[in-house]
Amino acid sequence: MHGSGSLEIILVFLLAAVIAVPLFRKLGLGAVLGYLAAGVALGPEGLRLVRDPQSILGASEFGVVMLLFIIGLELSPARLWVMRRKVFGIGGLQVLLTSAAFAAPFSLYGLAGKAAWVVGGGLALSSTAVGLQLLAERKALTTDFGRLSFAILLFQDLAAIPLLVAIPLLGGAHPAHTDVPLWESALRAVGAIAGVVVVGRLLLRQVFRMVAATQMPEVFTASALLVVAGTAWLMQQAGLSMGLGAFLAGVLLADSEFRHEIEAQIEPFKSLLLGLFFMAVGMTLDLHLLAARPLAIAAGVSGLLAVKGALLFVLGRVGKLRWRSSLMLATALALGGEFAFVVFGEAFKAGLIAAELRDELVVVVGLSMAATPLLVMAAANWLHAHPEAKLKRAPDAIDNENPRVIIAGFGRVGQIVGRVLLAQKVPFTALEHSAEQVDFMRRFGNQIYYGDPSRADLLRAAHAERAEVFVVATDDPEMNVRTARLVKRLFPHLKVYARARNRRHAFKLMDLNVDGVVRETLHSSLELTRQVLEGLGFTPTLAADRVERFRAYDAKLLAEQHLVYDDEGALIQSAQDARRELQQLFQTDSESGATPGSQ
Repeated sequence: MHGSGSLEIILVFLLAAVIAVPLFRKLGLGAVLGYLAAGVALGPEGLRLVRDPQSILGASEFGVVMLLFIIGLELSPARLWVMRRKVFGIGGLQVLLTSAAFAAPFSLYGLAGKAAWVVGGGLALSSTAVGLQLLAERKALTTDFGRLSFAILLFQDLAAIPLLVAIPLLGGAHPAHTDVPLWESALRAVGAIAGVVVVGRLLLRQVFRMVAATQMPEVFTASALLVVAGTAWLMQQAGLSMGLGAFLAGVLLADSEFRHEIEAQIEPFKSLLLGLFFMAVGMTLDLHLLAARPLAIAAGVSGLLAVKGALLFVLGRVGKLRWRSSLMLATALALGGEFAFVVFGEAFKAGLIAAELRDELVVVVGLSMAATPLLVMAAANWLHAHPEAKLKRAPDAIDNENPRVIIAGFGRVGQIVGRVLLAQKVPFTALEHSAEQVDFMRRFGNQIYYGDPSRADLLRAAHAERAEVFVVATDDPEMNVRTARLVKRLFPHLKVYARARNRRHAFKLMDLNVDGVVRETLHSSLELTRQVLEGLGFTPTLAADRVERFRAYDAKLLAEQHLVYDDEGALIQSAQDARRELQQLFQTDSESGATPGSQ
């Protein structure tokens, strides 16, 4: 196959999807590296099944556009506004500092100042497609470093636009893509962005409402693709990034009722084209140049990853990330990006850099993209093998000397108890064994004390002898039982109410004769069941009655099973007998006329 027709493109992609990607996933190397390796093997430097990868690269860039559209769907305008400091602050610093860090050595080695800054700017850009795909594979997009990674990548996409516009001017020519003055190009770009925002806000939801009313899934799919392609085309005509237009369209639809359906329709196309894009990148790698100058290329790749990674690590710390998160940020974004291919190509056309330097930079960027999945995997494995050491922290001094209630554990259960007591002006002392939870809750103005509630000295410091009620709400079942046992032994006058994770945990607490055991999911589950019964046609009164009768029966069963919970065989038999008894109980109700809708 010497061309790159549509049939060959389909064949290349299917080969990668069926062979390379599952193999690399099984080896723990990820899908991105599988696509890149398949591209190298099938491209002009490998089996030569495709001789012209540039045509594939151009078509597959639409996968990156769709990726940014889907990311936009996850970000409402309000959330995007909240991110503005990270986008323009940390993102701006990253581009500026990284550009300067790479421009300096190129300038010292004889490259003209303008050309050195262009090269530095190109190397400052990271691959949106590779970075976000790696974060998505590891389910890290919603982590602290995942959000900061996206903010930096978003600014890089914005920064690439003026960089590409400036390259012809720095080379002494007018911008290659337009004959109009620079101010007019800028005005056109601003107008295009404003047009997408205004028209999208006014029309997109109405359009999808009309399309949804047709109840034709294929038309809905076509409409979603039309929105992505249309906004991308509009931005391209204005000289901007296609991905920026798609991203804005996604943001405008993030609050709509069609968000999830649109995402489901776009996802398969995004995945296919994005995989093709990674393969096209692999096909463009010049392995002959790598073989001819291995040391120079290796030094370039190492220098790019090391310098850029170090700056990203520092910026992560500036952005208030922990060092572990900063390390993941650095490894995910230290690579070069797809925009660098365009930047270096335009710089060559403008006479700023020589063809030899352009080719070397392209290979360095491509290899950095191939190396990044391995670096991310290595960093993640290292962090997993070296968990964060827990710093020893002294318990807090407790200044509440007359609490009526002591709450041990101020998580999702303890907080609700505390909020109700606070509303009733009942004085209480909240103890929490997680230092992170203590610091987090204090940011919201909660009075909470750090310490292990299963230690006698902390309970005495909390003046448990003066309290009336002790609530055990810790999320660790073992600590929960230890605390209840200690309280019952040292402070027998206290009424103890304990949170239980499940029935077995409840049995252990019942062994201690605590005053009340509450299974944490029981009441919410019963409320959900009541709503389900109403949805099935039961009247509200009948649904509430059935749920209440089940609750009473289950409480009786819990007391009976507590007597035999150490005997697994007896416990299993009791559960089977209870299932039959419960069915018979409600069957009797049905036969007597208590059916859905009869009351």
